[in-house]
Amino acid sequence: MSTDPLHRPVPVPTRLSEPFWRGCAEGRLCYQQCADCGGSVFKPQDFCPHCLSSRLTWQQGSGNGVVYSFSVVWRPQTPAFEVPYVVAIVELDEGWQMMTNIVNCDVDAVYCGMPVSVTFSPISDDVALPFFEPSAR
Repeated sequence: MSTDPLHRPVPVPTRLSEPFWRGCAEGRLCYQQCADCGGSVFKPQDFCPHCLSSRLTWQQGSGNGVVYSFSVVWRPQTPAFEVPYVVAIVELDEGWQMMTNIVNCDVDAVYCGMPVSVTFSPISDDVALPFFEPSAR
């Protein structure tokens, strides 16, 4: 990640993560799926953590899930982050989890099990960050 003390850190895609970040820039939340055992894989890997197969393919997820766990941050790592904000682990409908922020919601309204859906925030010409917001599902 490249950082600037007054701006949000910008992810630098790697060989493994480039399909994920390209999908985000296009408004799609992507993850890997094992062609052998069908397991969902995130964060990007060279092999399946479930069966050790190297036959992983990229899939587009629904972008829907629930808050699995969360914390409200009151002291930011850098001045680029306005407090308070919610850091959460979201469990996606396809069976994988990711760490993210919950946005467009009062921090006191977030709860475990809350239905959420992905929204993307462009932070550069080539990068959009996936965040999650409350969903009416």
